[in-house]
Amino acid sequence: VLFLQIVHILNMTSAKIVSFLLHPEESLHSLQIRIEFETGISTGNQELLLETGICLDPRKPASQCVIDGVRGWDSYMVYLFDKSKTVYDGPFASRSLSDCVNYIVQDSKIQLPIPQLRKVWAEAVHYVIGLKEDYGRLFQGQRAAMLSLLRYNANLIKMKNNMVSASQQLKAKLEFFHQSIRLDLERYSDQMAYGISSEKMLKAWKEMQEKASQCAQAEDIGYLDEQIMALHTEIVELQKSPYARRQGEVMESLEQRAIDLYKQLKSRPPDHAYSDSTDMVKIIVQTVQSQDRVLKELFGHLSKLLGCKQKIIDLLPKIEVALNNIKEADNSVMQMQGKRQREIWHLLKIACTQSSSRSLVSSSLEGTASTPAATWLAQSSSGNVPHPLSSMAAPEDGENFVHVIEENLNYLELFSSILQEARLEQNNSMMVS
Repeated sequence: VLFLQIVHILNMTSAKIVSFLLHPEESLHSLQIRIEFETGISTGNQELLLETGICLDPRKPASQCVIDGVRGWDSYMVYLFDKSKTVYDGPFASRSLSDCVNYIVQDSKIQLPIPQLRKVWAEAVHYVIGLKEDYGRLFQGQRAAMLSLLRYNANLIKMKNNMVSASQQLKAKLEFFHQSIRLDLERYSDQMAYGISSEKMLKAWKEMQEKASQCAQAEDIGYLDEQIMALHTEIVELQKSPYARRQGEVMESLEQRAIDLYKQLKSRPPDHAYSDSTDMVKIIVQTVQSQDRVLKELFGHLSKLLGCKQKIIDLLPKIEVALNNIKEADNSVMQMQGKRQREIWHLLKIACTQSSSRSLVSSSLEGTASTPAATWLAQSSSGNVPHPLSSMAAPEDGENFVHVIEENLNYLELFSSILQEARLEQNNSMMVS
């Protein structure tokens, strides 16, 4: 008997405890089927929480419900919630009175012999203590729900930070892309009259510009950010609420009064005297009324907690979708940037191969070796200069972003000047011929 494993489940929807004897190596799903039979809550809607707010792991056996500790196996609770409900409004009936206690409650002025009255009052004290303990267990269930909510909220904040970071990176890349393609189109238009032209490439670049503008929609996460901030404020208010703290002081005071009253009766000699139960019945009635009040407040607060938790559950998929859209837009921008740079290098290749006098072009390029362009080309061939997009500023390096943009735009202007110079040399050599 001492080695048997018993799990106590407190059904938070009915405020009732159901206990189960665990079979050796029983799975959690098997236990949930038994819980469904006892409570009527389907296995898919069951949420089993430990006091720490951790949800039971379906991959582990049912014995994870039983925690060995100072309190022992017979007092540890697992809290059952119905995921299909966010409002818990009862009614929650108090524990039933024993026949003896019910007898004095019906008529508190009835006279009973002292020995018999001791037994009745002992049961009355036990009843008052039980009401206080019932509230204490339900409060622990509410606390477990709060800890579970905070775990969900921590996950929400983590995903939100990832979303904001990805959005800022996309915004930075789009800003760079728009400035660089604007410069490319301007330089391309300047050299069209005497240089190389390609209607197909020009059309493709303008389509890239439009597509980049569409990608900017993915970085708009303001509506999600507003919902998350409002929800965060609501959770903070719930944490500050007085109902988030134990409200059983009145019940504890009534419990002590009932114990003191019983001690006074116990000290009386067991003579043939009689006495009524007016004082004890008053304590019982006040304890029941106090429990009704604190339970109403407790379950009202619990319903708000579960409502916030459901909002987080609804928000998580939306954040996942936003993150995927941002990643797709980011990949699209990087692909367009790479494609455009390859096309620019292809233009330079065409300009060079069409030159009828390679020696003149070579000498011209050697003559400009001391210029910043030649220096840059030399550094590029040695591998010391990174790819222009590899130095993109991260969101936390926002102060350096303008500097990075200027460097990359200087690179584009320099590249355009090289292309124009090559084309001029080509025209000169054709005139000489």
